Amino acid sequence: MSIVTESNVARAGAAWPRPLVAWTTAILLMMANTLAFVDRQALALLVQPIKADLHVSDTGMSLLYGLSFTLFYVIVGIPVARIADRSNRRNIVVGAVFIWSVATAICGIARSFPALFLARVGVGAGEGGLSPAAYSILADTFPKDRLPVALGIYQMGIYVGGALALVLGGLIATHVPPSAVVALPVIGDVKGWQLIFLLLGIPGILLSIVLLAIREPVRQGSTGETTIVPLPRFFAQLRGRWQAYTGIGVGFALMILVGNATGAWIPAFLERKFGMTTGQIGASYGPLVLVCGVAGTFAGGLFAGFLRRRGFRYANLQAALLGFSALIPVSVAFPLMSTATWALTLIGMMNFFAGFNFGGGLAALQEVTPNRMRALVSSGYMLLVNLIGAAGGPLAIALVTDYWFADPGELPLAIAAVCAIASPLALLFLLLGLKGYAAALATPDADRMSI
Repeated sequence: MSIVTESNVARAGAAWPRPLVAWTTAILLMMANTLAFVDRQALALLVQPIKADLHVSDTGMSLLYGLSFTLFYVIVGIPVARIADRSNRRNIVVGAVFIWSVATAICGIARSFPALFLARVGVGAGEGGLSPAAYSILADTFPKDRLPVALGIYQMGIYVGGALALVLGGLIATHVPPSAVVALPVIGDVKGWQLIFLLLGIPGILLSIVLLAIREPVRQGSTGETTIVPLPRFFAQLRGRWQAYTGIGVGFALMILVGNATGAWIPAFLERKFGMTTGQIGASYGPLVLVCGVAGTFAGGLFAGFLRRRGFRYANLQAALLGFSALIPVSVAFPLMSTATWALTLIGMMNFFAGFNFGGGLAALQEVTPNRMRALVSSGYMLLVNLIGAAGGPLAIALVTDYWFADPGELPLAIAAVCAIASPLALLFLLLGLKGYAAALATPDADRMSI
């Protein structure tokens, strides 16, 4: 039985879903986002054993972590988003989860760098369909004052997933070392790191079935039009709000560059600088990501909603400014710490303030976008995030390590250098976004929220 009972026919001024329905939808979508980041972060935990087994450099691993994921997303993301703006978004979410889960399992039978790269492309193809459709669903499920919290809950999946990958991956690695050989029925012999990918594919396939319980919500503020929005009309929207879209898009992409760059290399950093094992990294770094990231995401969404209810009209981005500002010192300082305890303490603070930004910033993006363009705008946002953040972040640190310092042991300095450039730039772009956001909110609701 579906958890959502509202009519699927779009109508302006429609009633919002009941709270139980709305929050259940948010939690299910958060679970999907969680599995997406389990699949991503598992690779970061396994950098060292994969490098040794497949004979790959730091730069090669960065391409595996970022470019492989982004490559197919660039091709499919925008077409899928255009479909989501006029059709059933739930089906897109279900299909996306199923596809990337199967691709993750295929990573477990890859026996060469090209094969693993292609499997990671499949993971990116699946995950490319999730967030644009999920953002649009949530924007039609929650009113403005609750949307930051809902989006914050969705973004908790980043930290829950990352933590689960580290904890479960570390636990498995403790009992089955990544370099060990395991004999499996039908598949044959696999290494311990391959076994982790095989096991991670199963939960996503099961969740894709559970997600069928969500039904398409009513499109709030829509005229009922079901045709695809013409591209000239879409580009006119971008030109008219260029400061908001550029500032929010590039600002968050740079913030996520810092997050992806550090997230991809922190396990290797802890191993190289402090001699920690895979199991130790999972046991210490994983819970830190979970507690601090989830707390920050939830706190940021609540704070943005609190400011809005107190009359701060630009609260969504004003809350994010706090997190962006705090990220500058902690992201630069943690790799320079002399002890693992201090490094992990600052890493926890970094995860808290990175999570603090998500709910308000994404709510602002949805708020300035007409209903029938939301998935397409979200896809453009995700394109920026993936090209600059997911692909650029890990690659930037690898290039600095391999070609500037030419020494894997200088990874801490490479992390600090990249963060010292990207974090302040992120804040500057967010200030531009705030200016555009304020201008957009000065126009009538009908011009902003409907087509």
